[in-house]
Amino acid sequence: MDIVKITKEKKLIAIVRGLGADKLLRLAQALLDGGICMIEITFDQKHPDTWTDTARAIRLLAEQYAGRIYPGAGTVMTVEQVKIAHEAGALYIISPNVNEEVIRETKKLGMASYPGALTPTEAAFAGECGADIIKVFPAGVLEPAYIKAIRAPLSHLDFMAVGGVNEQNASDFMNAGAVGLGVGGNLVNKRLIENGEFDKITALAAQLVEAVRAKGTNA
Repeated sequence: MDIVKITKEKKLIAIVRGLGADKLLRLAQALLDGGICMIEITFDQKHPDTWTDTARAIRLLAEQYAGRIYPGAGTVMTVEQVKIAHEAGALYIISPNVNEEVIRETKKLGMASYPGALTPTEAAFAGECGADIIKVFPAGVLEPAYIKAIRAPLSHLDFMAVGGVNEQNASDFMNAGAVGLGVGGNLVNKRLIENGEFDKITALAAQLVEAVRAKGTNA
């Protein structure tokens, strides 16, 4: 399975934090119904005791939605977490930073590497370490123009936008040259989840899919 190719084709990754099994499965179905099939389950760096829950969530998606949803791990900052995610069935590793050991272990285990970078120096170093796609974070603070600017000298690298991405600016990031988008709270809305309004999450997912399909130059 070429998960990097799939990422570039599907373009959208939903970012999920701290959900129990029942809500996670309902959310996964809602996202899938809206056309989003890539889900990142994040690690909580402040609470190592929850890492087993993260692994359990990744495994649940990998088993319940095999071939339909492509699970990955997010906020991965240590080699230990890379191994935990791999054993659980993660297909890609997403980080908020550039850590050479994390990137190399990810590639060694056959997963795709999407580390977070902000400056050209960080992005270039991530590429040298073997990263597949560079996550520009926080993209929403910098706006799409930054993606376009950083791509000019680093045209050999692929970038995704994460942080502050929503259905209103998704196409702008795609037009700026991003190959994919990571969407968190603007899509995986805690209030909607708590209220059981998964149909609204499906509608938001569909809007995002339409935004990158209709307006993004890479869609």
